[in-house]
Amino acid sequence: MPRYGVYRAAFEALALPGIAAGLRRFSAARGLIFTLHRVLPDAPAAFSPNSILQIRPDFLEAVIVRAREAGFDIVDLDEATRRIASEDAKPFIVLTFDDGYRDNLVHALPILRKHAAPFTLYIPTGLIDGVGLVWWQALEDIIAANDVVVVEMPEGPHYGDAGTLEQKNTTFAHIYQRYRKMPEPQREASIRTLAQRYGLDLGAHCRGLIMDWSELRTFTDEPLCTIGAHTVHHYELSKLDENQMRAEIEQSANVLEAQFGTRPRHLSYPIGGVAAAGPREFAAATDLGFATAVTTRPGGLYAEHAAHLNALPRVSLNGLFQKQRFIDVFLTAEMFTLMRRGRRLDVE
Repeated sequence: MPRYGVYRAAFEALALPGIAAGLRRFSAARGLIFTLHRVLPDAPAAFSPNSILQIRPDFLEAVIVRAREAGFDIVDLDEATRRIASEDAKPFIVLTFDDGYRDNLVHALPILRKHAAPFTLYIPTGLIDGVGLVWWQALEDIIAANDVVVVEMPEGPHYGDAGTLEQKNTTFAHIYQRYRKMPEPQREASIRTLAQRYGLDLGAHCRGLIMDWSELRTFTDEPLCTIGAHTVHHYELSKLDENQMRAEIEQSANVLEAQFGTRPRHLSYPIGGVAAAGPREFAAATDLGFATAVTTRPGGLYAEHAAHLNALPRVSLNGLFQKQRFIDVFLTAEMFTLMRRGRRLDVE
């Protein structure tokens, strides 16, 4: 069964009446951090492999309402770190948004304000400058618009059929996985060549998706919002040498401090999975003065995480699972801890 088929079966089982709530009654988890990216009202197109990063505004609102009904507070990261270390603190969730998408301003912020829900925006400064590449979305958009794509790979051109929905999905999956494994300069060169070949202006593409500094300032003036660092170029840090990796993190904090007068205390590792960030990156985050740093390794927050605030797990509010009955499953830390084979800590 494909990976998401397994996840869906688990979600359906835990969504049966009383199951998720029953598990939470015996849970040692103190809270959860949710990962979000895009918030858009329109249904995604038939071909939209990045729609896992997209939820509807009504689903975001339903999560906020249901979390509070279920006894969770919605807190900022500073309060979360205090509660992780406390034996008798009330359960909590943290809402975090990666990448600085403009739809966070248009569609998410009104809901967050309506419900007085604290949240964190993790900002890759190169994307806000308009010089970064939202390459995963660019790849989708190019494949969507063409019946065949020719992609430069290290061994030569790769010809990907894209005439049907199945072909588009297969071609995207193949190229995406190859890009994830490439060194960042090689991947950048390939996507630039691909975009030029098919007439996609990558600068305008980024500018259309991501906020600029004036739009982002709305959030810095918002009491509910914490601005966090998300590197400069959104590179997978594990692919970089030590100096490059540290520079990506430190320079993003320097830029945010220069723009807004406050140095960010919280960091999100781009991509954030096991292959993207590990002990070297965790140590660098601490070394560079961040109070917390978050991964995308799934799991709940337990007392043990008080000693590992540089490697906190998060649960993705995945766009493929936007059903009311699934919200209680998202609120059940054990579901995601089990994805890590029952390990509460996942810091290697």
